[in-house]
Amino acid sequence: MNKKLPLLAAATALTLLATPSAYAQKAYDTGVTDTEIRIGNVEAYSGPASAYGIIGKTEEAYFKMINDQGGINGRKINWISYDDGYSPPKTVEQIRKLIESDEVFLVFNALGTPTQTAVQKYHNSKKVPQLFLATGASKWNDPKNFPWTMGFQPSYRVEAQIFAKYILKEKPDAKVAIFYANDDFGKDYLAGIKDVFGEKASKLIVAEESYETSEPSIDAHIVKLKGTGADVFVNIATPKFAAQAIKKIAELEWKPMHLMTDVSVSIGAVMKPAGLEASEGVLSAGYLKDASDPQWKDDEGMKKFMTFIDKYMPGANISDANLVYAYAAAQTMVQVLKQSGDNLTRENVMKQAASLKDFVPDTLIPGIKINTSATDFAPIEQLKMWRFKKGQWELFGDIISAETGG
Repeated sequence: MNKKLPLLAAATALTLLATPSAYAQKAYDTGVTDTEIRIGNVEAYSGPASAYGIIGKTEEAYFKMINDQGGINGRKINWISYDDGYSPPKTVEQIRKLIESDEVFLVFNALGTPTQTAVQKYHNSKKVPQLFLATGASKWNDPKNFPWTMGFQPSYRVEAQIFAKYILKEKPDAKVAIFYANDDFGKDYLAGIKDVFGEKASKLIVAEESYETSEPSIDAHIVKLKGTGADVFVNIATPKFAAQAIKKIAELEWKPMHLMTDVSVSIGAVMKPAGLEASEGVLSAGYLKDASDPQWKDDEGMKKFMTFIDKYMPGANISDANLVYAYAAAQTMVQVLKQSGDNLTRENVMKQAASLKDFVPDTLIPGIKINTSATDFAPIEQLKMWRFKKGQWELFGDIISAETGG
């Protein structure tokens, strides 16, 4: 037996000599070469959601900065982004073009729940990563049925779970009135609250009132909810209706603990129209630093962000949260590509995206980290509470984590 071992060793050595790159084999899929990684994106540069177009522009600028620094392991990012006008049929057309004509390696941070739902099955049948989607739906965290799809920001359901935990801690005997949009966004939120309330839900929730986005005014709903005697009001409404709710609650001199979805935390679009005095004390939760807030001026991550803006997006409106969001998403994408090394197959990129451990992009609130696993495709599942005070949002309390996989 022993005589054979040196022979075997010699044979192995010969094999290694014959294939010197056996251990450093480069593996590429469509869209990758020694010099390039082709990344696709669809964005609402026009249409009803065009305010989000800045996300695609910020990501383009971020990848330009990475290319100027030499790229990722020597490869430059070739960014191809199309406008879908936030219209699902157009999304289908543009995603097909990216995958079949442009032959992109993956699609990154494409925007919108209805638009991305329209192409989710196509992506998964083609086995092309639909990575770090720019939508808060909880359905992107379904690695069993959709292994090629992953979200990025905390889902509506995660945010609702965090609100429910806060309510239980601060007001264990709360009488909760939930006001929500009668759509997937509102229903996701409702499910998240009930996830955490569990068996106590029927005791804690005294009213559930939904509204249609076609309603001109939601005042009657608010009057009805005040009449329930609730001392906690959960405001799951888009900006226009969230502002109406804040205003009406103040007019009625109703003073419940008021928690509002972070979809509607814009000071310009919600708090000012509702009235700064009426908005005083409203609670929400967030995960991103506000670049226009002086509290971050000496923060190392924010300094890097501001250096990037000054050089690559001079004159950009830094109070727009979409910029810090896009920066965090692009930084995470670059991390995944770095981790992939020379094994740039679509399968390995999904594996690396599902192996992020305590990754901290520069623009996330300190203490919030990105973690993923093969069974958990929700990168951000932590938030910090905010209170609206004297015209601005103030962070308070500890970082709150949602239930895993929610």
